[in-house]
Amino acid sequence: MKARVTVTLKTGVLDPQGKAIEGALKSLGIEGVDSVRQGKVFDIELSGSDKAAAEAALKTACDKLLANTVIENYRVEIEG
Repeated sequence: MKARVTVTLKTGVLDPQGKAIEGALKSLGIEGVDSVRQGKVFDIELSGSDKAAAEAALKTACDKLLANTVIENYRVEIEG
């Protein structure tokens, strides 16, 4: 089973990396970029076939390690 965990900054949290990327895109002449928010993506392969158990385990992993839940949101998607 495969899963994807996407971690993004919460609305209102300053994103200096996103601002730097935004500035770099503009300096490269790429037009139409109004703003950039940077995040993280984790592609995870899991053994077993119980989607509910996998989702619960990944939510625990996010709460304890993959995301700083004070300033970040996360989304867990299970394929399979």
